[in-house]
Amino acid sequence: MKQEAGKWLKKLRTERKITLEQLSKKTGLSVGFLSQFERGLTSIAIDTLEKIAAVFNVTLDYFISPKKTQPSVTLKNYALEVSDIISSNIIIRTINNNITDKVLFPRLIEMLPLPESEPIKTYTHEGEEFVYVLEGILTLLHKNQEYTLYPGDSAHYLSTEKHNWANKTNNIVKFLCVSTPNPLAK
Repeated sequence: MKQEAGKWLKKLRTERKITLEQLSKKTGLSVGFLSQFERGLTSIAIDTLEKIAAVFNVTLDYFISPKKTQPSVTLKNYALEVSDIISSNIIIRTINNNITDKVLFPRLIEMLPLPESEPIKTYTHEGEEFVYVLEGILTLLHKNQEYTLYPGDSAHYLSTEKHNWANKTNNIVKFLCVSTPNPLAK
């Protein structure tokens, strides 16, 4: 949730000895906004979080905190917890126990419809991604092409290539995303 993402930002910022003022200058975001975000008092849009991630040279996934680990290698559906909510239309669930000792970073992502007026920006990061659509119609932007993925469709690409996802429908889209590297790995 937003409190967790803010905590991870504060941890990263203090580890790298960057002040709120310095981060503000690098991102163009106000010190007040950054402070409120770190304290979990405000939410953040994905493109704004991308600006912050770029400053620290981390992926967006860094800001998703690991959940309580269980000794089992299995994770029951009823035990799934929301890892983060990004820009009020993306709900992310980490679907793995003991995520900090794994190479793969699997997530279940639900996307609410995106307002048509909102532009979709592509981005890059280290690693690769595999996407598998479970429900709804997902729009994948990859390089300079747009792909429509239906339930059962998948895509596998290098994350260093410009990409992003969107929901251009009036229904929820659910998909599995497995990426590397795992930003939460120790």
